[in-house]
Amino acid sequence: MARRTPAVMRALDILELFVGRSGRLTAADIGVATDLPRTTVHELLTTLVSRGYLERDEAGRYRLGMMTVQLGQAYTSRFDLLGEATDLARTVALETGETCSVAVLQGNEVFYLAKVDGAEPFHMPSSIGRRLPASCTGLGKVLLSDLDEEQLAALYPGGTLPAMTPASRTTLAELTPELAAARAGGVAYEREESTPGLACAAAPIRDFAGHVVAAVSLAVPLQRWDARPTETWAELALDAAARISAPRPPVVTRAG
Repeated sequence: MARRTPAVMRALDILELFVGRSGRLTAADIGVATDLPRTTVHELLTTLVSRGYLERDEAGRYRLGMMTVQLGQAYTSRFDLLGEATDLARTVALETGETCSVAVLQGNEVFYLAKVDGAEPFHMPSSIGRRLPASCTGLGKVLLSDLDEEQLAALYPGGTLPAMTPASRTTLAELTPELAAARAGGVAYEREESTPGLACAAAPIRDFAGHVVAAVSLAVPLQRWDARPTETWAELALDAAARISAPRPPVVTRAG
């Protein structure tokens, strides 16, 4: 496995200090937060400012620069996933009465882009902007099912998985059959693995090229989940994913 570059990791650590923060930071603040030598912090800040990733005001305080905005725009330009995710979650929650969420995969965690509660809100650990172990959620399972064996092994060295409840899968060997089923059927399920008393069906969201870029889920209290066939929840999840997935371009064939 390729080695990570320490200088790049330190620069990213500095940039991530500004995530979710509206104020500005001094070099001293950054040094304390990263536990890096003052000279190293100064060199990294000078480099980040010169490349436009940070800006320095007259008082010597730092904030995110325009280059980070451009990168964010480049990421979302594939299609307006964040805006569409919010609209989709709101619509599906209203139509079904159940909680609808949209998330992306970040490492071995899912990051929630959108979440709208159903008619009867159920206490859940998920929320917009929060990360949860991918292996414990239907969203995460359907996203993990798009990875190959080598990628999964890199995410879970030793094959051990984090647990959120007694029902959580704790080994990659235990999870693998579920990922295979999700890969074959396009739907992944969770039953009390992240939240006691709750079940979930999730389906993948695809971009123009057919690549999985996110997932959408319906979270349902067990009493209502068990009152309907599992296939019903699967169809609802697949329908939700189809609404936001980018249309595939037509295949053009040449005559002769």
